[in-house]
Amino acid sequence: MTVNSGSPGWYLRRLSRMGPREVGGRVGDAVRRRRWRSARPDCPRPTDARFTAVLPAGTVAAVPPDAAKRLIAEADRLMHGHVENFGVVRDDLVDPDWWCDPKTGRRAPWGYAFDVPYRNEDAVGDIKQIWELSRHQYLTVLAAAYAITGNERYAERVAEHLRSWWKANPPLRGVHWISGIELGIRLLSWVWIRRLLDGWPGAADLFEDNPVAQNQIWHHQRWLAAFPSRGSSANNHIVAEAAGQFAAACAFNWFPSSARWRAGALRSLEQHLHSNTFDSGLNRELATEYHGLVLELGLAAVAEADAADVPVPASIRLVLLRMTDALAAVVDNRLRPPRQGDADDGHGLIVDGAGTDRWASLLATGDAVFGRLDWWPAVTGTDVRTPLLAALIRPYSKKETAPAVTRPASRPAHFADAGMTILRGPEEIWCRCDGGPHGFLSIAAHAHADALSVEVRHDGVDVLADPGTYCYHGQPVWRQYFRSTLGHNTLQLDGSDQSVSGGPFLWTRHARSRVLAADTARWSAEHDGYQGSVHRRRVELTAESQELRVVDEVRGPRKAVQLAFHLGPAIAADLAGNRAVLTWTRDGEDRSAVLDLPGQLSWRAHRGETDPPLGWYSAGFGRKEPAITLVGTGFADGAVLLGEFTTVLRFRG
Repeated sequence: MTVNSGSPGWYLRRLSRMGPREVGGRVGDAVRRRRWRSARPDCPRPTDARFTAVLPAGTVAAVPPDAAKRLIAEADRLMHGHVENFGVVRDDLVDPDWWCDPKTGRRAPWGYAFDVPYRNEDAVGDIKQIWELSRHQYLTVLAAAYAITGNERYAERVAEHLRSWWKANPPLRGVHWISGIELGIRLLSWVWIRRLLDGWPGAADLFEDNPVAQNQIWHHQRWLAAFPSRGSSANNHIVAEAAGQFAAACAFNWFPSSARWRAGALRSLEQHLHSNTFDSGLNRELATEYHGLVLELGLAAVAEADAADVPVPASIRLVLLRMTDALAAVVDNRLRPPRQGDADDGHGLIVDGAGTDRWASLLATGDAVFGRLDWWPAVTGTDVRTPLLAALIRPYSKKETAPAVTRPASRPAHFADAGMTILRGPEEIWCRCDGGPHGFLSIAAHAHADALSVEVRHDGVDVLADPGTYCYHGQPVWRQYFRSTLGHNTLQLDGSDQSVSGGPFLWTRHARSRVLAADTARWSAEHDGYQGSVHRRRVELTAESQELRVVDEVRGPRKAVQLAFHLGPAIAADLAGNRAVLTWTRDGEDRSAVLDLPGQLSWRAHRGETDPPLGWYSAGFGRKEPAITLVGTGFADGAVLLGEFTTVLRFRG
């Protein structure tokens, strides 16, 4: 089924969310694209191309042995041709087809990049599957394996694939020249590939002495300078574009335009790291995986600046510091952050093998660069990336921040600007309450209709779960479900979402939420997404009894109510009337809880239903599995307070 994001109606809805300045910029982009169709300049030949942004001596020796072992195991899987992207296993990585979608078997059409209908899965295939391999992050893994082992077979495979890709994807031809985030991340991968291959005799012939590589690097940067994400699209994409261009202009400082590109990318990075981040340090998209992506990109950019001795504004390090402290504040006892908003498994830099904890890695890097605070959770895992980044990034100094920052003296529980509150109790009870903005910028591209939703874990196990994302393109029914109000632990009125969708990455009306009270044990908020009615929710966590109480109020005209609670995939439920007994196992130990649901509603358990979708959990992009969803239906009825529905979750000791 084709995503209807290229129809005339979609374009009109999209246009309605743009301001005059953005419209003018996009008109200029369209003119430039038309002009570039026939005018493709040659890359100026560098006269003294050298690569000097190498790792300091002894860096690789600092990689922990268990992290190195995981990396080499992953590299060997890749060498044998095996990789899994978004739930699809492919075995063709020895000699990949750069244009083929392994999920549908379709090949993207050849032609001028901006003519390719990449949103149309029937014509192109799943564009995420096609793009992912060409971020070349699997090649950074192979290059890291070479750096650790000295085995040239890894380096030779990297060289084969880069030469193959460069030949198959000349500038401005095909699907890999459409999206700026892809070009930015690819440039960042190339910088690290060159760095990690520095000891290999063929490294210079592959990069600085290779006119084909020079041409690709130059055209990537020319593209990014010409077509930045604008206005309502200036989310994580613009950060990736700026970070990739800045990294390349620092490490591949070979061209007459390099200084200009570097300065422009640094200005963009400073502006958009700030605009994408709340003062509290949380990402404004309120999509946790994009918090991780932006933090990774920012750290990688600063690493390139310090490696090239390029000064960066103090505000950049300050934003990254705040983001790291915020991440440390919101993770549960197993270092899992909230599952909120869209998630597409996107990373800024990958040099680790399977089984490495992304969030522990970021906290370890934060410790190495900024220094951990006393309240930070302990990180016991190891990774490859932290010692590599820490070897390049200068340790944080308070003298570099202007104005000076005061870091939290204790673990924050409430992030007022983001509307996020974390309630914590004994036995590792963790509860996220959502009273924040619907999303970022006018289109809120990566938002879900999840106002006032809760997410509850016990010792890191999803009990009341955020179901996740699953897909972006090509499957509109599933995209709609995982973004819907019914697809979250909140209340729906009259079968409508709280916010109005205009397409898979477009919201035309945003519910406005307001937090009324918040502390370490209780929270209340309301939103106005149901026109004419107000949904208000209170959540209280009682430590002594290990009890979580959720009270929903509806004020306004009579409405049909659906109240949903999504259980994690590890949770079994025995529903009798309005009581559900929940059971699961953690580390070989049986656990349980009782969920008393509002008696005014009629309750049913749903699992793995498809028409329409209900009862699903997506652990990662492209993957879904059945899970139990409890849905209560009925009516809110009365004069002023039309309905009050109380849910109590009690954990058993």
